[in-house]
Amino acid sequence: MYRIGIDLGGTNIAVGVVDTRYRIISRCSVPTLAHRSADEVIADMGSAAETALQQAGLSIADCDSIGIGAPGTCDSARGVVVRAYNLNWFDVPVCRLLGKRFGIPVQLSNDANCAALGETLAGAAAGYRNMVLITLGTGVGGGIIIDGKIYAGMRSAGAELGHTLLVLDGEPCTCGRQGCWEAYASATALCRQALAAAKKDPSSALSRLRAQTITAKDVFDVADRGDSAACAVVDRYCAYVAAGLTNLVNALAPELILLGGGICRQGERILAPIREYVATHCFGQRQGAIPVIAAAQLGNDAGIIGAAALKAVF
Repeated sequence: MYRIGIDLGGTNIAVGVVDTRYRIISRCSVPTLAHRSADEVIADMGSAAETALQQAGLSIADCDSIGIGAPGTCDSARGVVVRAYNLNWFDVPVCRLLGKRFGIPVQLSNDANCAALGETLAGAAAGYRNMVLITLGTGVGGGIIIDGKIYAGMRSAGAELGHTLLVLDGEPCTCGRQGCWEAYASATALCRQALAAAKKDPSSALSRLRAQTITAKDVFDVADRGDSAACAVVDRYCAYVAAGLTNLVNALAPELILLGGGICRQGERILAPIREYVATHCFGQRQGAIPVIAAAQLGNDAGIIGAAALKAVF
């Protein structure tokens, strides 16, 4: 039997038909158009699933279940997206609505949880039982796998790792708090830090970057050309990421931490200083429980594969 995995994002709905070896055999992606009603978006989720099935030469009768990875707080037990601000969804019973259309079981979890599960089953975390995935993008997302299963916490509200505190009374965060790790370690934060550095040092090549178009890659590119202000920004950013990871190491002692998101295409440029920081700052320093720290492998496919596998872990 096959399973359908749906990765619901604020920009795109990505759907894949996944086989028993966790391979995506067909896929379909459509714009979310998040300004629309939940009913309209869910209808498009269903249509995208049907398209992916047709491309694979299958029907819903060939499928065992559907899994959905959605942003925000997801109540897995009830199959309800409790709150997803980028979709303007509140208490949306997405599993019931899709289940009514297809007549097979539908499971739900947070999108970062699904990505962590996907990497565990078919990616860089294969063979590990305890791991943490951190996604560095517009925000800082997190997924925790303990003993091979998603750790969701009470009301499925756990693993909001980007909203752990890094600096008391620090930078404002989108959640309403001040000083969250996300406010320092997201790609958005790196861009903001670069623009602030450019104001202090107009001679830096950072001053040629514009707030409307700047990306994290731009900042790394300037640093790689030897610009001292950009190098300082990147070094400080890596320290912010690593400080948050050190907190996770001290709290959870995972075997593996994976970093995902486009910023991790920088590879060892970001991974090497992060590993060094964690090794010298975690409890016990180099004699402590230092995990493997690496880049995630599956990219956007991780969310699809993990969503498709939800029935096996719930």
